Amino acid sequence: MNDINKLYSLWCEKATEKEVLDELKAVEGKEDEILDRFWQNLAFGTGGLRGVLGAGTNRMNVYTVSQATQGLSNYLNEAFKEPSVAVGYDSRINSDKFAKAAASVLAANGIKVYIFKELMPTPIVAYAVKELGCSSGIVITASHNPSKYNGYKCYDERGYQMTDEAAERTLEYINKCDIFEDVKTVDFEKAIEEGTIEYIEDSFLNKYFELVLSRSINPEVVKNSDLSVIYTPLNGTGNKPVRKILEMAGIKNVTVVPSQENPDGRFPTCSFPNPEIRDAFNEALKVAETNKADLLLATDPDCDRVGIAVLTEGEYKLLTGNDVGCLLVDYILSQKKEKGTLAASPIVIKSIVTSDMATAVAESYSAEIHNVLTGFKYIGELMTLLQEKGEENRFELGFEESYGYLSGMHTKDKDAVNASMLICEMAAFYKSQGKTLCDVMKGLYERFGYWNNALFNFGFEGADGMKKMLGMMDSLRAEAPKSLGGKDIVIVDDYKLGTTTDVKTGEKTKLDYPSSNVIVLQAQNKDKVIIRPSGTEPKIKIYAMVQGENEAAAKAQTEEYKKDIMAVLGIGE
Repeated sequence: MNDINKLYSLWCEKATEKEVLDELKAVEGKEDEILDRFWQNLAFGTGGLRGVLGAGTNRMNVYTVSQATQGLSNYLNEAFKEPSVAVGYDSRINSDKFAKAAASVLAANGIKVYIFKELMPTPIVAYAVKELGCSSGIVITASHNPSKYNGYKCYDERGYQMTDEAAERTLEYINKCDIFEDVKTVDFEKAIEEGTIEYIEDSFLNKYFELVLSRSINPEVVKNSDLSVIYTPLNGTGNKPVRKILEMAGIKNVTVVPSQENPDGRFPTCSFPNPEIRDAFNEALKVAETNKADLLLATDPDCDRVGIAVLTEGEYKLLTGNDVGCLLVDYILSQKKEKGTLAASPIVIKSIVTSDMATAVAESYSAEIHNVLTGFKYIGELMTLLQEKGEENRFELGFEESYGYLSGMHTKDKDAVNASMLICEMAAFYKSQGKTLCDVMKGLYERFGYWNNALFNFGFEGADGMKKMLGMMDSLRAEAPKSLGGKDIVIVDDYKLGTTTDVKTGEKTKLDYPSSNVIVLQAQNKDKVIIRPSGTEPKIKIYAMVQGENEAAAKAQTEEYKKDIMAVLGIGE
């Protein structure tokens, strides 16, 4: 743990930014407040940084952003001959300030910077890394977190988030860097004049949109459709690009939610700008009261995730990320097969916490399903391997249950611009047949059985919270339960130790995955309960994948699993 009082005094002495100094003064003498701000340094991992805005080493501020960028600069100058970096940012509080601070540090270290003129979706910045031939990319965003958060995503030269090795090297450099003494910087505007920092021209995006549009499967059906959509960018980056791609695709009847149209990092009408939850659709539902639409569409602030609600039987039903992923797998594979454009041995990639129903759907079209660890970089990594083998045409879809989807090789991160187009196209296609997406989902359940996929989040804030989460995982690792929900546990996968254990025989085999703090408990009927701490939020996540005879049975079994695993972990309601 950091020397709290020493660090607090140092920051009071060295910090010059007014909002940081004001906060430091406001917490003077408040031990708990000071502890929370200084007990640790924000962890820099493969996802970069993420934390609450404010003063201190455990907060997102100009100093922690600049220190991370100095460490990144040192790494890039070691690893590349003439490094360059693409920089983007979202609508969050201080995102533009942090992006310019990062650009200024990079430029001071002799690194060429390409920065967007305005806020931009994360997948477009990831696209820019590859298209501009950059060594790295930075996006200032905290994705779908509440407004008090911001973050710093870091990409490698292949266009997906940093690998463990690169992140570890960067972290080594960060740890060697004094936050006040060792950070180099230049004036942003002067660097623009000198050309070391260069704005990315608007025309650069034309190719991106054309590549996204090329993933359309039934363009004529869409252009002749009367599909109606209510769209909310949740005060984030999706407003312009999502509307543009829908217009290009031929979706003409699009109404944008007025209260959530323009960028606003406070998210005044939505405390959790996360399309996974119903509250994110409240403003869209208000618009729908007087303007019924077939589909409600919501993208998160950095526009890499998208959620939908479907008008069915007079009401709007939210579909889960697993639902939409399975629908997209079925739509893409079935339509390409019908048109004769489906590659031999097509590939679908999903995370290990994503529904196994997708496996059943994919395999019904003789597609290969590849499971990877949570984090879209692992999907991007596998996509890159396909490209290197000249087999990119085999890739059909990558997705995670957390509402992230990607079709095509134009970027290596989940892309809500791409996904919004495909979802609307899919809805238009089935509407031409007199079906809603809910009708189609019901048909998938009839073909593959009913699957209930549930996610339970439990929050643990601060230093004590982190210790509790890690302690839970250690206890579970030391002694896994023999049964859950009335079902015997037959297989335990431990992704941190890299082992699969047959509970009956005690035999262990190797798991061929990178190390990750994830434990999977598989029941005798192949149901799964998966436990992992979030990599981006102070939460422990519990996933249940349950197949039942019907919806009621599957949901009842899910509740039994939830009750028992909470008891095992010592989590109260």
